[in-house]
Amino acid sequence: MSLLARTLNRVLFQSAAATSRSLHQTSAVQSTAAEPDLHPDSKRATCTLIPGDGVGPELTQALTEIFKGADVPVDFEPFFLSEVNTMMSAKLEDVVKSIQKNKICIKGILATPGYSVDGELQSLNMKLRTALDLYANVVHVRSLPGVHTRHKNIDCVIIREQTEGEYSALEHESVPGIVECLKIVTAKKSSRIAKFAFDYATKNKRKKVTAIHKANIMKLGDGLFLRSVEEISKLYPRIAFDKMIVDNTTMQIVSNPNQFDVMVTPNLYGSIVDNIACGLVGGAGVVAGASYSADTVVFEPGARHTFAEAVGKNVANPTAMFLCGTKLLRHINLNEHSERLQNAIFKVLSDGKIKTKDLGGQSTTQEFTHAVIHNIE
Repeated sequence: MSLLARTLNRVLFQSAAATSRSLHQTSAVQSTAAEPDLHPDSKRATCTLIPGDGVGPELTQALTEIFKGADVPVDFEPFFLSEVNTMMSAKLEDVVKSIQKNKICIKGILATPGYSVDGELQSLNMKLRTALDLYANVVHVRSLPGVHTRHKNIDCVIIREQTEGEYSALEHESVPGIVECLKIVTAKKSSRIAKFAFDYATKNKRKKVTAIHKANIMKLGDGLFLRSVEEISKLYPRIAFDKMIVDNTTMQIVSNPNQFDVMVTPNLYGSIVDNIACGLVGGAGVVAGASYSADTVVFEPGARHTFAEAVGKNVANPTAMFLCGTKLLRHINLNEHSERLQNAIFKVLSDGKIKTKDLGGQSTTQEFTHAVIHNIE
């Protein structure tokens, strides 16, 4: 990392370390949190922090203020990682080593250019997921108090396989004007994400898992994904299982979202459904997500938008990033801190006096942040 980047990170953030249990060693994702490996004297944990692009640095800075204001025993090890600000970016391998060491990470959204750099087709996001094997993305979409939306009482979970499918970065121009793209689907990874979804449903007392697919057209690729999920479903007789074609899913979720409980999807479909579902409960600023490997967890907003046009304007909604913080705290068994923070967030939203512009108010990012700090008991 350059001296400039290190200096910037030191000014913006602080750091230290925590750990989590391997997902492969449990039957349900939310039980992956092992007791934090805290220093016996300091009793503090360390979390890798990636500010991200766009408004990401502003939102992660707000989160560090919240943690400090609530006296949360978590410090941050910051790395500025970017595909668009490459001169200031840390090396990917350094970031990966930090996350592997700390086991947990808070991440702002990384911008992905719509063009290849030096012929490189894999985005930085894809490289990070591949290096850590962050195969399961989990976005819990739920109605929030004080956030007025067309549909009420939404509570569904979208679990997305995010290491293969259309995101395999295997493209080539066979002849001028003709590009071929390979969509990779494997039985191993399809079964792995299916088991993750049913384990999640079991642990969290969910009643139904719906497989999202396009097997009627992509009979081999999506057919393999669907068959893999169907096979895994037989191991969980207490969890209802159904399947839905992805284009019908997009219509059903906007017309009757309450019919969904847990959805398990291939890579591209999960990205699309995530964004639609986030829009139903208030938008990109209010939904948190997390990506899991066997050993690490990366917490980031559920809808991956950098909101670059709002940089420096102090108008971005930090709710999604704050909810990432509550998920992080639960993951490392700091449940009391998590509950205090979540209650404060919901209190501010429910009161409705402090609202950012995306929720119909005129409050700033900082005003919302200070209101949450003020309401932490």
